[in-house]
Amino acid sequence: MRRICLFFAVIVALTVVSPAVFAGPSKSEAALQAKSSAKKNDRFSGFIERLWPQARARGVSRATFDAAFKGMTPDAEVIALTKKQSEFVKPIWDYLASATSSARLERGQRVMRDYEQAVAAVEARYGVDRSVILGVWGMETNFGSYTGGKDVIRSLATLASIGYRGTYFRDELINALRILEERHVARADFKGSWAGAMGQTQFMPSSFWRFAEDFDGDGHKDIWKSVPDALASTANYLKENGWRSGQPWGFEVALPKGFDYRVHDASFAEWRARGVTRADGQALPQDGQASVFYPAGADGPIFLVTSNFNVIKRYNASDAYALGVANLGDLLQGGSRIQAAWPTEDQLLAFSQRIELQRALTRLGYDVGKADGRIGSRTREALRDFQERAGLRPDGYPNRRVLEALKVN
Repeated sequence: MRRICLFFAVIVALTVVSPAVFAGPSKSEAALQAKSSAKKNDRFSGFIERLWPQARARGVSRATFDAAFKGMTPDAEVIALTKKQSEFVKPIWDYLASATSSARLERGQRVMRDYEQAVAAVEARYGVDRSVILGVWGMETNFGSYTGGKDVIRSLATLASIGYRGTYFRDELINALRILEERHVARADFKGSWAGAMGQTQFMPSSFWRFAEDFDGDGHKDIWKSVPDALASTANYLKENGWRSGQPWGFEVALPKGFDYRVHDASFAEWRARGVTRADGQALPQDGQASVFYPAGADGPIFLVTSNFNVIKRYNASDAYALGVANLGDLLQGGSRIQAAWPTEDQLLAFSQRIELQRALTRLGYDVGKADGRIGSRTREALRDFQERAGLRPDGYPNRRVLEALKVN
């Protein structure tokens, strides 16, 4: 249906454009475009030539190197994506609704049945809860239904050739060449995201070398087509980044009246003594430590999260992503949806306002890192401290009320 709609939209558009549009660029414009394209290609070719000694030093053969780059030009679409700054971030309630849609849950239930033995074996070997492994798989590629259509070598070479993020993508490119050298994937199948993330659970090449597993025992770490390999690799990634077996990622809670919002981190025993209860009615764990997490402020759903929640964030630093993984995995294992209502009427900050808020915190002496409009743990910690000093409820939530308070300080 979407393709049909797009087709008719194009037809309608073509009936109203000026005939001059069909003439294309002038000869002089075409010559300039061709010259610019040739210059970019020359720069790209020069980068590939300079890369060879570094690749050879890492064990890449000349045959693999030449085959990887044969006939390659830079990918203009990848370059454009590096310059695209999102001016809009989905409210977390919309993000989670998409992450845990009925269609995704239905697909998740099907693949759970298809790979029940593999999931159980991976969980047993690595000690990582199957719910989180499944949650990552679902969030990254909708359980393998779309792993990316970009040529990984071309994407990484394009990014490396323009020096995007320093030498990071050059190193990732060499690691990708080593994957080809050891024949873990065929050249034609080496597909992924525009930034080079690969396989069923979207590993970067360096993560492949550190964490990928040959779980099915066929001699290849095939995170593209082998579901057991992909899931084991994900579990290994989480384990090696500090996953604590037997400890939950967290859960939704209800706070008692008169709750002291200044308390942020405590043992489960202390939370229990303070009257904090689980939203699903189950008992709090007997042992362990947890922090209170307000993804939409104290007027929305509230969670206690353990260190395992931060391990999920090693996969992707976004709070929304980690909560999406956790909630999706819980639902697949028969858990309940988030119960408290989201404060959808709250006035969310625009992208420019989030940057303004971070700059204001920096002026007050807080270390929030680069003012990039992304509200991470450092910004939340700074906000909690500022809110407490300003006599506001210290939930670390960036709304217009706290921005106005920052402006007068």
